[in-house]
Amino acid sequence: MAIPFKIKALLWFLNRQKGPKLHELDPVAARAGAQKTMEKVGGLLDYIAIELEKVEDRMISVRDGEVPIRIYHASSKSDLPIIMYFHGGGFVMRSIDSHDKVCRRICRDNQAIVISVGYRLAPEFKFPVPVHDCYDATVWAGYNASTIGGDASRLVVMGDSAGGNLATAVCLMSRDYGGPKISYQVLIYPCTDGYLSASSITELGDGYFLTKKAMEWFIDHYKSSEEDLKSPYLSMLLAEDLSGLPPAFIFTAEFDPLKDEGRAYADRLKEAGNEVIFKEYEGMIHGFISMPKLSKRILGTYEDIHESLRGVLT
Repeated sequence: MAIPFKIKALLWFLNRQKGPKLHELDPVAARAGAQKTMEKVGGLLDYIAIELEKVEDRMISVRDGEVPIRIYHASSKSDLPIIMYFHGGGFVMRSIDSHDKVCRRICRDNQAIVISVGYRLAPEFKFPVPVHDCYDATVWAGYNASTIGGDASRLVVMGDSAGGNLATAVCLMSRDYGGPKISYQVLIYPCTDGYLSASSITELGDGYFLTKKAMEWFIDHYKSSEEDLKSPYLSMLLAEDLSGLPPAFIFTAEFDPLKDEGRAYADRLKEAGNEVIFKEYEGMIHGFISMPKLSKRILGTYEDIHESLRGVLT
């Protein structure tokens, strides 16, 4: 399917930008540049922030420090499902704030508590620190569910891109470490192979927002050594055992370099006996979940997420 006109226009704008590319910058400059770009086009990508019952920021302890979280409440009801959200950004960029509108919409649509995790970023904090931050935050949510109006027996993990990788790793850790029990996982165009070996990375690795050179730059900053790439908590597609994992909704985009490894991971989960829903959204690019103003079809993605979670929400 053809790329929608407004998304084509966004790609045209991004591809004609002069100056150094992301992979030619140091992380501090790259973060500043990404923020500047979002200030230019952010209002064109998404609608105004959805008002909720309550939104609160906290700091929580993890194994070797503290990380910020933002807790979104759709209502004042208690015993609500809890959705842990891990933002994308290649493990190097983005934040709780960059995904605020996404989390607000997920909270409202599912009438759940959403906890967005500000895990520490590479290269200042390399693998496995971001994984540990996300897992420890999920453990915190399980232990403290009742104090925030949540139900620990209905715990969901969700993330986009690098955040999808982290959500996947959290599911593996919860299985390997004996908890907390995760009821469902939603993986939004996840990266699942640190070696970047999928053919779609070469075929779609230039001109479609996320580039192959940017992905190599992200991984180079994230890994501490080549050995890290073999870890199932970084390259879960290469894990020997993928059995005993939560049901999953995994989706990708037709023009996303990560689409092949997302599909491959869904296939591996199915082969291991897990319940999986997989969908590739036609005409979409990487990052589209944050661009609902550019196509009416994108809001339908949020409806699909809600439908996949129906068994957890009711």
